[in-house]
Amino acid sequence: MKKEPDMPVDPIEEKILRRIPIEVILAAAALGIGAAILFDPLTGLFFFAGGALAALGFLWLKGSLAKALQGDKATALRSGILFYLGRFVLILGVFLIIIFLYPRKLLAFAAGFSTIILVFLVETVRALALIKTWKD
Repeated sequence: MKKEPDMPVDPIEEKILRRIPIEVILAAAALGIGAAILFDPLTGLFFFAGGALAALGFLWLKGSLAKALQGDKATALRSGILFYLGRFVLILGVFLIIIFLYPRKLLAFAAGFSTIILVFLVETVRALALIKTWKD
């Protein structure tokens, strides 16, 4: 098997990818504190736990994809499909456990898990602002 040369890594992209999990944790913590104040401490905890799981999932996804893409394409495709199925089953399992044990806190957990979307939106706006200044 011939190994393909490593693709050049954009330093800005790498910086953003390292920053995302930290920002997700911070956003989930801040919003979790707000949820604890508005509702109850358990709701805030579930909100934060959802954000923490999203950050861990992002780190796991990033690491697994990097490993999968280093091999040949057939192996990468197979391992990628298995990885995504496994990840889906684990996330579904966590949601099912919460549904059975704390059904009234599921929305808080899902909202915390969705903080990654907010972070991606902020990072996109930042990146677009940088691109705009590069054109000038």
